[in-house]
Amino acid sequence: MNETQSTKQNMNEQAFYEIRLEGHMADRWGEWFDGLTITLERDGTTLLNGPVVDQAALYGLLRKVRDLNMPLISVIRKQLEDGEKNDESRKIES
Repeated sequence: MNETQSTKQNMNEQAFYEIRLEGHMADRWGEWFDGLTITLERDGTTLLNGPVVDQAALYGLLRKVRDLNMPLISVIRKQLEDGEKNDESRKIES
């Protein structure tokens, strides 16, 4: 398998993402991002993080962010260390 095929295969596997938004998301939208942890940061941003099954699901999440009219600050794909698990619970902190 060459590097391009390996990259495509890895992009289709579940990954862990951190999505940072400008402003605090209202509690009522938390259900819309089921499966992601929602953290309202002290700096006035909202951090969504958790597992995303594939690129199509990631684009779906970004479409929801767009529909909320919240400016997108960053999207980071994270590598989980051995022994680290995906926390699929949802929490809202202030």
